[in-house]
Amino acid sequence: GDWNDGMDQVGIKGKGESIWLVFFIYHVLIRFIELARIKGDLPFIERCEMESSEIQRNIEKHGWDGEWYIRAYFDDGTPLGSAKNTECRIDSIAQSWSVLSGAAGSDRSKTAMDSLDNRLVQRDKGLIKLLDPPFDKTVTNPGYIKGYVPGVRENGGQYTHAAIWAAMAFTQLGDSTRAWELFNMINPVSHALTPEAVLVYKVEPYVASADVYAVSPHDGRGGWTWYTGSAGWMYRLIVESLLGIGLKNDILSVKPCIPDDWKGFKLNYRYRNTMYNIIVTKLSVGNRVKNITVDGVEQKEMAIRLTDDHKDHFVEVII
Repeated sequence: GDWNDGMDQVGIKGKGESIWLVFFIYHVLIRFIELARIKGDLPFIERCEMESSEIQRNIEKHGWDGEWYIRAYFDDGTPLGSAKNTECRIDSIAQSWSVLSGAAGSDRSKTAMDSLDNRLVQRDKGLIKLLDPPFDKTVTNPGYIKGYVPGVRENGGQYTHAAIWAAMAFTQLGDSTRAWELFNMINPVSHALTPEAVLVYKVEPYVASADVYAVSPHDGRGGWTWYTGSAGWMYRLIVESLLGIGLKNDILSVKPCIPDDWKGFKLNYRYRNTMYNIIVTKLSVGNRVKNITVDGVEQKEMAIRLTDDHKDHFVEVII
């Protein structure tokens, strides 16, 4: 049931554990608590709270490896994504989801993301590896991921889907500098700014690529393009994480994570048949929202309550 189906042999006997998937389960339980509270289902709230707390304790007890989170355990208890491994010593997804899930303590999640940055982000090549070092000669068999050439696709290349999660995690930490730096690496346009770069990337620079190779002589070469999974997550990264536009029911929140040298941005948001013209103005360092007005009226709840009245509305957000 793991996201990385290339690791299909890690828990083939039903005893292996995916640490990243445990982060994800925690996230799902927390979201279901919100839903159960709306429904007034107290027994289910209590069960989700109990299970999520136990999961959180187990993650911290068995998932932390000193500088980052382990990726998984094989059926026999052998760790994967640990400093003890010679191959796949660190995997990006466990680090990103330690932040995105909210399950990890802030100190450990920041340390984990620093490890991701130091060990998986290759600035000289403009890519973000999924794991490192790639699988090649390891005795333990993680699955058909070993069938890929080391440094290609999931086996140590950039898998864009996961690279986007890393950028999202940095926005959640409030680190706009690294979030935008990673986004610029992921952005396919960045791979075609010069004729030389085009010759390296070799694929379309106007659509998302599922993967980017990280092995000589193909470093920086794009792989499977027109990939909707990566494109969908990239859209969410830009709109929700970087520009900070969030929709919940009929309430629109604006919580940007933009660089300090930006003066702001403008966007038009269509709600059914009604247009909201939004201007975000940055007056100081940081990204704390200080004031929101809709048609000149200050919003006490610091959000935009949407109405489909077929009129144009004008929103000002001050950060």
